Amino acid sequence: MSIHTSSGKFNELTPEEARVILRKGTERPYSGDYLNNKEGGTYLCRQCEAPLYRSADKFDSRCGWPSFDDEIDGAVLRVPDADGQRTEIICAHCNGHLGHVFLGEGFTDKNVRHCVNSVSMKFVPETVEPKTAAAIFGSGCFWGTEYFFQRHPGVINVESGYSGGHVEDPTYEQVCTGRTGHAEVVRVIYDPAKTDYESLARLFFETHDPTQLNRQGPDIGTQYRSVIYYANDDQRKTAEKLIGILKENGLDVVTEVSARAPFWRAEQVHQNYYNRTGGTPYCHAFVKRF
Repeated sequence: MSIHTSSGKFNELTPEEARVILRKGTERPYSGDYLNNKEGGTYLCRQCEAPLYRSADKFDSRCGWPSFDDEIDGAVLRVPDADGQRTEIICAHCNGHLGHVFLGEGFTDKNVRHCVNSVSMKFVPETVEPKTAAAIFGSGCFWGTEYFFQRHPGVINVESGYSGGHVEDPTYEQVCTGRTGHAEVVRVIYDPAKTDYESLARLFFETHDPTQLNRQGPDIGTQYRSVIYYANDDQRKTAEKLIGILKENGLDVVTEVSARAPFWRAEQVHQNYYNRTGGTPYCHAFVKRF
């Protein structure tokens, strides 16, 4: 017997998988398939197959469940339990329950323990380790930018945050003052076998107005500027090529193209915003430009 997830887009789950992943249950200690797995590879989300953890970050905590002291960048979200006693960890892509995270126990130098249910994961051996790449875009309020990238085929995870400024780990309130230099951006983790950077950059230009300077719709301020932070020359050349096409078509593009700066993850309330609230973007819409 298998159980369909509510979205219809994810893997079917067995009753036990659904109990843990969907209803936030816990498998019995020392019973999981991956507790003593020492093989090299990557641990994926059982529900959506987004990469979560690398085997190099797994360690033996003798707690009865697989333990990791680090996650793949942007793959895991932390959500305080309602009683305030513990912090839940969920897949950033599908919100499936993984387990809990604990700090200050001293098991490793990182002083972090992700306590994860084996049933929440799928292990892929090193020989077929999935490849991922990242892109950073800013196109006004990051809620709307996130919304469109989450729906693009090949995108594994989208995380809202801040970049381009001079203040370390800023708060939303600080960024809103316009004095930090940061822009609201999203970091897109994608599978290069299923999509490419140019497709993502085209989506970026087609889901906001790149001719608006330091604003997007009703949102005004430098934090809402149109910006691409490139990681390498290939990304830079792609961005500049697309801007050239748009300018040839008569658009006065003001999009900033800059070398990648540190990315600071935004507060939890800003993550996965429209999927959680059931809303739709108020200043982003798809317009065919290419």
